[in-house]
Amino acid sequence: MSARGRRHRIVVPVLAAALLMTITLVTHEIDQPDPTDRGFLSPTVTGDHGGSRLAASLARQGVVVQRETNALRALLATRPGPATLFVPAPELLHPRTVGHLGLLPDGTRLVLVDPPRRVLAAAGLPLRPTGRRWATRAVPPHQLDRSCPLTEVVPATTAAVARQRYVPTGAPDSVDLCYAAGLARLTGTTESVVVGASDPFRNGRIDEWDNLTFATGLLATTGRVVWLDLDGPEPPPPEPTPAPTRPPPERDDGIDEPDQQEDLDSEGNGETAPGARPGGEASGPGARGSSGEPNPLWSAFPPWFWALLLQLALAALLIAIGRARRLGPPNPEPLPVAVPAAETVLGRGRLYQQARARESTARVLRTATLARLARRLHLPTEAPPSTVAATVAARTGDRPEAIHELLYGDAPQTDRGLLELAGELDRVTRAGEPAPTRPLPDAPAPARLPKPRSEGDHR
Repeated sequence: MSARGRRHRIVVPVLAAALLMTITLVTHEIDQPDPTDRGFLSPTVTGDHGGSRLAASLARQGVVVQRETNALRALLATRPGPATLFVPAPELLHPRTVGHLGLLPDGTRLVLVDPPRRVLAAAGLPLRPTGRRWATRAVPPHQLDRSCPLTEVVPATTAAVARQRYVPTGAPDSVDLCYAAGLARLTGTTESVVVGASDPFRNGRIDEWDNLTFATGLLATTGRVVWLDLDGPEPPPPEPTPAPTRPPPERDDGIDEPDQQEDLDSEGNGETAPGARPGGEASGPGARGSSGEPNPLWSAFPPWFWALLLQLALAALLIAIGRARRLGPPNPEPLPVAVPAAETVLGRGRLYQQARARESTARVLRTATLARLARRLHLPTEAPPSTVAATVAARTGDRPEAIHELLYGDAPQTDRGLLELAGELDRVTRAGEPAPTRPLPDAPAPARLPKPRSEGDHR
């Protein structure tokens, strides 16, 4: 097999795997929306990521849905009476605002959808996220060892809740876990419910399984829902007025000083902080990260970015392994010692055999044979194959077609065929050698005549 064929055997599977992983990542990102997107679980958005269908279902059951776009206003809206504060995107809350979630009035239910660890810690909830899944799984409410105590969601036999699981950090009996630990409830004067997935509340998934029954039953317990609809990261709340250094003069007009409740009312009466617009939407470049908290590199990019980076690194590693130890063009180096020719030929032949490079071996043999035949038969270098085949056939006595197939044909497919090709090429090369010149037989030595005698030689 040629180098191009071996390269295709490596590159094509790697590219196919990279394409499959890219399609999987893109599909997953489309299927799982980002809670920071505008309109995510908004009661007024009719798209797949909105929550208008859930709001309409609550309205049909007589539940009052009050939409608030500011966290402080939403907190104040829960004070007239029992209410359910629904926070579909807790990670958009400002860290200083999350602490107020623990000051809700008695009889209020707080519902958080997939809150991050920092929100759980700031709100004082003894929970810790663990075992996050790649995609949401639909599970029944009851577990093997105990049943779910939330009677309002038990009619939903199966709901897509199990994406993020939770474990209690305090006493296990203080937390009720349902739906394979994808739902956690903390009882008390203020009831807190944490849901590990947004699928049951979204328009695009609310009709799957029993998501509609689950979401409606979870939010309709108090008869009034305060829906916190944030369009982006919440700006920091206004700084409290510092206390004076000297006590104020006594007042004798009978008017008492405003209490803390009136201060909270002044924060939520429509006044906005600098750099923010009504509705909880940041308008300045410093709206994000203005709390001064560190922003590590891991949280600076979305999870899919790191997953894609890991896949690219694995693809590069597979390409490097496929190319074995040679990551660049070969560099010729002088041999430190003299190697016998027979040993060099044997080692090179074993490398060709190990790589199953029959095509390369046949090309090397044919090129060497053509060079020898052209030199011995006095053929020009640019002679066409037909001329070479005819000339060699005239010398060997074979048919020109057979010589053409032998010198320019396809590569053999087996090792035996390669050996037969080498033998035929050797035969043709020997047939092209000039006939050896035989020496002439030795001529007979001339007869030696007797030397004539002189007259004085008589004895």
